[in-house]
Amino acid sequence: MPTILTHALIPLAAGAALGRKRLSPRLVVAGVIAAMLPDADVVAFKLGIEYAHALGHRGASHSLAFALVCGALAAGGARWLRAPALTAFLFIALSAASHPLLDMLTDGGLGVALYWPWSDARHFAPWRVIEVSPFVNRFFSARGVEVLLSELRWVWVPVLTLAGVAAWLRRHRDPL
Repeated sequence: MPTILTHALIPLAAGAALGRKRLSPRLVVAGVIAAMLPDADVVAFKLGIEYAHALGHRGASHSLAFALVCGALAAGGARWLRAPALTAFLFIALSAASHPLLDMLTDGGLGVALYWPWSDARHFAPWRVIEVSPFVNRFFSARGVEVLLSELRWVWVPVLTLAGVAAWLRRHRDPL
């Protein structure tokens, strides 16, 4: 998996790119939570659920169905998120979906159950360019540094560049 910080980057960058007029701060924070939420499935290890099980790591919580459920819940709470229901649905669903899509780019693990519940098959992207993150006990090591440099190269620089350009264009198109 990419680090949890990298998963949070996607909705944060979208919020910066699109601005507060389009995405409320509450919606962006909810997007950050939705982007990190799929990794709550690591609790399955403590419950004795194996990695490869549908409810294991990178299983059901890493599916597009899970992302759509997150989006539907956000649409139901759109008023609290200070966003139109469709905006809340799309932003949260896309934020949650960004997690498995990033995980598919990693070079480790068993893949992502992207199409669960229709298929338990695990998938990777054709390009596996991101170093898979070690778990917490080995994160602060030389391997952890490799992972951070990989994420910086393949995710942070491109995402922040796109967000910066989009924010610049937005500000120059729609001055305050």
